[in-house]
Amino acid sequence: MTTAKRAPIKLTQEPETVTWPETHYIFIEKTGPFQDTAPQAWQELHPLAPGISEHNKIQGYMSLYKVGPKVYRAGLSLAAEPKNLPANLKYEKFRGGKYGRFVLTGSYANLPEASGRVFEIVAEKKIQVRDDYCIEHYVNDPRTTAEDRLVTEILIPTV
Repeated sequence: MTTAKRAPIKLTQEPETVTWPETHYIFIEKTGPFQDTAPQAWQELHPLAPGISEHNKIQGYMSLYKVGPKVYRAGLSLAAEPKNLPANLKYEKFRGGKYGRFVLTGSYANLPEASGRVFEIVAEKKIQVRDDYCIEHYVNDPRTTAEDRLVTEILIPTV
């Protein structure tokens, strides 16, 4: 029996060094295995976005996560400090900093494989990582962008 070959993921293999700016960030935080916590966090956050946008300018969608211990934050970047937030959302001014940026083009379903590959590349290249949140920055809107054209920046905090 043959198994169907999946197309290789479209992921940059060389990180580009970037500086992520200080960001007003609101989020829902979960701890535990990402395959469980990430979907839960997004399912809670998405219905809140229209109400949030009535009082705040949403600049984008992004997640922050730490691998050990497993902490996942589904969130929104805002133009300014938030006003009139729902009670279950947290806010922090994320300080940003220096990151190694990898770019995935394609379905969000490829994110677990792409993230795994990013960490392999970081280990292979002996890239020095600082203790901070990794970032997944969702560059375009899945409601108006074809799935194969979605762009996600995977950013690893570097020294």
